[in-house]
Amino acid sequence: MPVDRKGSEVFVGKVALRSPLIIASGTWPHGPEYWRSPVTTGVGAACTKALTLHPRTGNPGIRVWETPCGLLNSIGLQNPGLEQFLMIDLPSLSSGDVEVVVNVAMETEEETGKVLAALSEKQHLLGAVELNISCPNVDGGGMAWGSDPVQAARAIRIARGNWKGPLWAKLTPQCGDISLVARAAEDAGADALVVANTWLGMAIDTNSGTPVFSRKYAGLSGPAVFPLSLRLVWEVSSAVGIPVIGCGGVSRVEDVLSMMLAGASAVEIGTFHFTDLSCFSRIEEGFLEYLSVKGYASAMELIGRGKRKVD
Repeated sequence: MPVDRKGSEVFVGKVALRSPLIIASGTWPHGPEYWRSPVTTGVGAACTKALTLHPRTGNPGIRVWETPCGLLNSIGLQNPGLEQFLMIDLPSLSSGDVEVVVNVAMETEEETGKVLAALSEKQHLLGAVELNISCPNVDGGGMAWGSDPVQAARAIRIARGNWKGPLWAKLTPQCGDISLVARAAEDAGADALVVANTWLGMAIDTNSGTPVFSRKYAGLSGPAVFPLSLRLVWEVSSAVGIPVIGCGGVSRVEDVLSMMLAGASAVEIGTFHFTDLSCFSRIEEGFLEYLSVKGYASAMELIGRGKRKVD
């Protein structure tokens, strides 16, 4: 018999979540019906699409391409911009029943500062800001901020100067040593780290004989990247003292459990729900059943337990 749903509650720093399952940025509609029950059953928080100061139309050409066990995307941070988000999207999203995490795309220092300063006035409506220093599908900004410890620290300090609430930094796997980047972000003031964004890949259209995407490379997500993401969660959670949120390829309750045993406090799910909107409730049920069978009183007891067994 599954334990009471309270058993799935977790804390990411000071942010309390009713479930460790978070909807990853860029994958969820902003329609109000998607931010409340019954769709959000099993969901602890949902990340918005990436937000920029000015509207962005995104990348031209093909944007999504299916691969075996994965999905390539080159969206290019399409969004309506800060003004519309504050006037239309945020009031609607925050009236739902899950924590709202605003994903803020790292642009220039001035642009990012303006976005975060405006969000600070709405902090009471938000669970956290997820600073995106890892997008692989834009020129300038994006993962250029997260590829280097010095730049990552600078980005976090810029954010901290304009946003005093919970600050999560979404890291990129496209860096020399993610542990160095993680420690730099922690030292600069990040409250939690999301590990990680998509992995760079590409596809060739064999009919035309040319790359599928106009930018040639795109971000790979889906079950194919899960073992890679799990390794990064283990590495980063071993390197820092702040919470880590696992992200990348999660599609089963076993994946959620593995991420948490490796050191994650919560887990983001993106690509998998494209094919199954009920995955959150089903994964949470399996998660609660596991806690009950193993005799855990709380999901928090799982965090990093795999490391203690190794040590």
